[in-house]
Amino acid sequence: MRILSIQSSVAYGHVGNSAAVFPLQRLGHEVWPVLTVHFSNHTGYGDWRGPLLAPEDVREVIAGLGDRDVLRTADAVLSGYQGDPAMGAVILDAVADVKSLNPAAVYCCDPVIGDVGRGVFVRPGIPEFIRDAVVPRADIITPNHFELDFLTGRTTTNPDELLAAVDELRARGPRDVLVTSVRYPDTGDNLDVVAVSDDGAWAVTTPLLPIGPNGGGDLTAALYLAHLLETGSPATALERTTNAVFAVLEATLAAGTRELALIPAQDAIADPPARFAAERLR
Repeated sequence: MRILSIQSSVAYGHVGNSAAVFPLQRLGHEVWPVLTVHFSNHTGYGDWRGPLLAPEDVREVIAGLGDRDVLRTADAVLSGYQGDPAMGAVILDAVADVKSLNPAAVYCCDPVIGDVGRGVFVRPGIPEFIRDAVVPRADIITPNHFELDFLTGRTTTNPDELLAAVDELRARGPRDVLVTSVRYPDTGDNLDVVAVSDDGAWAVTTPLLPIGPNGGGDLTAALYLAHLLETGSPATALERTTNAVFAVLEATLAAGTRELALIPAQDAIADPPARFAAERLR
């Protein structure tokens, strides 16, 4: 499988393409990383160095791939944090170019907007751009619980409410939705990851680990895209993705680092342990 991944990059640590490219390659896929920023480290440290690439520079890189006549062979486009609407427009144009050359290609969007406890943490205008312009163009979308509620204007507190919100989101365009970090008022020390498609809805429940490293959503979106396209089964993709990510988080916790332990846990990425099973919701 060939994946055009348009995301941020860091020299140290694992977020954006620095969290997505290696796991996809470890699964045996060809990845074309196009960088939207190249920072020394992720912004969670409070300071960083390096350039924020201009949208037109990113457009030129993608055009160069077109010059090599490889865009027609892409099976998917993957995007994460978009920075500003101008960068989002470049990504959507790339999606259109790829799909015009290969109508079977899919677009997977991780709609980075915010999270519970932090609220919206992207620049003004981005949440609305994702809601109004990006969601209708996506085939696969991977919001966390907070982002699902924002995109649908709802507050979901139980599985039925969450599925209703996902159905509303799917009615706008995406056929496959993966909702991460799902927690209800009575969840306790667990969290759910929920996958919904035309074939049904499934949930995997895992313990809530005392860790929240940056890049977990980037890793999850990349793995789910790969496993969904490879297997054609949302339930199987959900199980493989959740088990792999949990193994990475456990390794990260054991290492006592704030950066994802992608390298130490690479065998679990390549061959996810069968620890948590998907439960059918409908």
